[in-house]
Amino acid sequence: MASPAGSAAGSLLGSPSAARGPAAELRRTVQGMLNKVCPENVGTIAQKIGAVEIAQPAQLETVIELIFKKAVTEPHYCETYADLVFALKSVFPEFPAPEGGKPITFKSSVLNICQNEFEELVERLEPSEKERARLQGGDLEACRKRRKDRLLANMKFIGHLYLRELLSVKVIGAVLCELVLSAETPKGPEEHALECSCELLNAIGFTLETLPVGQQVVSQVCGRLLELKSAKAADGKALYCKRVQFLIQDLLDTRAAGWSRKQFRSAAKTKEEIRLEQERDLNARQCG
Repeated sequence: MASPAGSAAGSLLGSPSAARGPAAELRRTVQGMLNKVCPENVGTIAQKIGAVEIAQPAQLETVIELIFKKAVTEPHYCETYADLVFALKSVFPEFPAPEGGKPITFKSSVLNICQNEFEELVERLEPSEKERARLQGGDLEACRKRRKDRLLANMKFIGHLYLRELLSVKVIGAVLCELVLSAETPKGPEEHALECSCELLNAIGFTLETLPVGQQVVSQVCGRLLELKSAKAADGKALYCKRVQFLIQDLLDTRAAGWSRKQFRSAAKTKEEIRLEQERDLNARQCG
């Protein structure tokens, strides 16, 4: 459910003058800064974004929303964008809630956007009827893949926000429960939900299990995943494809090994890391 601030942002951006108004100017300014983000300059970019005048909750949510959008479209920069959010957490002012209650803070806005992005990505995972009519064969499959990749990137980003204490164990538990434990139908959760839970737990499982409540959540979710891995449909066939079964088993093996495993994931590198890699490759070729 969208927050009042989020609704305000949407109404501002949807107005006839949005393309030339202050809301559009804010988006252009922040987007331009985000387009230059890399691991080496995240502190500088945070200072520049922090210097932007934020006078209302809708503007605050616009800034956070733009960071989320970048994070899910550039998953190799997920950690960098999480560092950016962390650097901004105490920069912007609090705002009084429209109807009283707790003030609207940067952290509460992160939570709102996090929930909205998660729900939106899940709801829009499958192409609409109009998109199905317009797209053919491979294009339709490519559309599905892009959306699933964004959903998985969102899980990774949520995990890195948790590791920086920007999201609570309670929030993470709620996300995992919605993904894996909420479906009571014989069909069980959708395959993408199981993939998301594996992505999230692979990112934060070790840290999550250092807390008693986190350990309880992980035990519940992993227990359910183990059941689902071998679940059968009414016709006796496996409920989930081999790829998802392997993902679940890999997660369970990783947990059994104390969350220790080789990392083959793409991640953003600094210029210095790239230089050192090139130097090592050059030396190896010269020696060979």
